[in-house]
Amino acid sequence: MFEYIFLITLASTSITFLLTPITIFLANKFGLIDNPKTRPHPAHTHIGTIPRGGGLPIYIGIFIPLLILFPKTQYFIGIFLGATILIIVGLWDDKKDRSPYVRFLVNCLAAICVIAAGINIPYITNPLGGILHLNNLTFTSDLIGIQNLKILPSLLTLIWIVWTTNIVGWSGGVDGQLPGFVSISAIIIGLLSLRFATNDPNQLHVTYLSFLTAGAFLGFLPWNFYPQKIMPGYGGKSLAGFMLAVLSILAFSKLGTALLVLAVPMTDALFMLAKRLLSGQSPVWATSGHLHHHLLRLGWNKSKIAIFYWLISAIAGIGALVLNSRQKVFAGILIITIIAGFLLWINYFRRFPDKKNCGRY
Repeated sequence: MFEYIFLITLASTSITFLLTPITIFLANKFGLIDNPKTRPHPAHTHIGTIPRGGGLPIYIGIFIPLLILFPKTQYFIGIFLGATILIIVGLWDDKKDRSPYVRFLVNCLAAICVIAAGINIPYITNPLGGILHLNNLTFTSDLIGIQNLKILPSLLTLIWIVWTTNIVGWSGGVDGQLPGFVSISAIIIGLLSLRFATNDPNQLHVTYLSFLTAGAFLGFLPWNFYPQKIMPGYGGKSLAGFMLAVLSILAFSKLGTALLVLAVPMTDALFMLAKRLLSGQSPVWATSGHLHHHLLRLGWNKSKIAIFYWLISAIAGIGALVLNSRQKVFAGILIITIIAGFLLWINYFRRFPDKKNCGRY
């Protein structure tokens, strides 16, 4: 089993690593590039022209091994369709920026593909004890052909996938930041699902998919680490969040584990949403107020910021593997409190010069 996990991870890593330089060539040829001078964006942290479209080799690295080695189940089809939609629209966005409202609707469509395949959140583990079942409320309509639609699990699944798809992408602002912590998160979910494989052989497929996801982002990391040769683009960022959201559901609804491992991106996203809403701004329009922007202003270099995110994810991931549910809650609260306190201090008690591009700091 472990040899097989190693081999499929190596295959995914190798495919992505070898296809990325080809993608760089094609991105330059077809104009999928990011130039802050011609394509200004408030969240930019780089200077100069960087190819986009990194989501394509990551997508191929995950799904080529899946197509060859895995049975084409209903779950597989739903995940594949959702990921394909995100990559196609992501490449379109990499060519010419799309409205964030279009992106949001596309994220919803990708989530609906997964829900239609039968993937949902049937229960939530209560950290204080017990399980909260969500699948008791159903909806049936002979008129439109819907039978026993599980409203609450489906709604929660939609919110969870769309939320995670967005917030993971928001934490991909500096070189190497995103592929590193996504790989770590996917490995943690894979190890957790492996625990249940003895009692439920289907969990092995979740383990394999987790390590394929980790491998694909690891294969992309050398090309994206500072100084980056290519950016993940919208497709790569949204695919990262989408896969982590789906994997955490399939691994016996380990949403608490995902929340712990992604505590920093989650806290950053909640803080930014609250700040935008309180200031009368649209919650979906990008700004330069994320945690990595503030760390740049403090003088951190991009490599240091990326490694910081990796370390927090790794420490939280180890905690997810060894702590019980109640201890995970305390660990999560501790991380959230520290990050939220830092964001409050940096936003309201420390002033920086007003710069449009954090990449100049």
